[in-house]
Amino acid sequence: MPYIEKSTYPKPNFINRNAHLSTIIPAKFKKYPVPNYMREKIITDDGDFLNLDWRKHQNKERLVILFHGLEGDSKRTYLNSCSDYFFERDFNILAWNHRSCGGEMNTTCRLYHHGATDDIQRVIDKVIDEGYQRIYLVGYSMGGALILNYLGNHQINPKIKGAVSFSAPISLKSSADTLKQFPNTVYFKNFKRTLVPKFQEKAKQFPGLLNEKMIDKIKTFDEIDEYFTAAMHGYSSKEDYYDKASPATVLNNITIPCLIVNAVNDPFLGLDCYPIERFKNHKFCYFEMPKYGGHCGFPLENNSHSWAEIRAFEFIESLSL
Repeated sequence: MPYIEKSTYPKPNFINRNAHLSTIIPAKFKKYPVPNYMREKIITDDGDFLNLDWRKHQNKERLVILFHGLEGDSKRTYLNSCSDYFFERDFNILAWNHRSCGGEMNTTCRLYHHGATDDIQRVIDKVIDEGYQRIYLVGYSMGGALILNYLGNHQINPKIKGAVSFSAPISLKSSADTLKQFPNTVYFKNFKRTLVPKFQEKAKQFPGLLNEKMIDKIKTFDEIDEYFTAAMHGYSSKEDYYDKASPATVLNNITIPCLIVNAVNDPFLGLDCYPIERFKNHKFCYFEMPKYGGHCGFPLENNSHSWAEIRAFEFIESLSL
């Protein structure tokens, strides 16, 4: 049954039934300790670097690779609790940081974006070279979209056994348009607060290569994606970027088991991020639409973990039955 309309996410309390509270409270106010990661910096073949945060057991039987969202890093609360949940159940953990994330600006004239699957391939190649046998991918928001794009655009090594995506903008245009609507604009303002300094720093690193005049004119993702994301990463326009980097473009190409969970009340996602018909006859993608959960929140009463990592673990465990 690839399409699953009903979810196992329990009905939350009154506060957490609100889309914005169930998004903001887990992200801004939930306290969950950062795991004791071991950081490794790897040099990429294009002269840049990626920061990888590891938690290792003695065996290399199972590994979960965690993908953070836009302007996140490996130490976001939703990754911390997910990391603990899997590590306590004998999974090795790799939480990797996209370029410019994780506290250190990258060195090339690029950042990261929803279609940057080349860095995923670099990470996958490394963990396979290190001998990990069964590899699973778990991503949130942009990280979830990146996983879907990777699975739909690359030849997948048989050691990658499954994937889970939460709160993924399956249609980038639909998501960008949704974030223009009040009160969802508060989330864009939060992204803008950290993205603008990155564009300013890139302009200093590479004088004349960026449209510096547009930095002070950013009002929505239209300006970011037209003048920076597309221009820096080889797309002809924001429309070209939205088309080519939207997971909707490649969903039919996915050929390993993949759970996709988008809450109905997610304030980041528009209607096109719920392409139900696409999943009804899909042999590998399982699509769940819990009524509540917000964006990457999925809080549980009296539980330091969220439902997201519990559901991810259930799905991944089911693949080995």
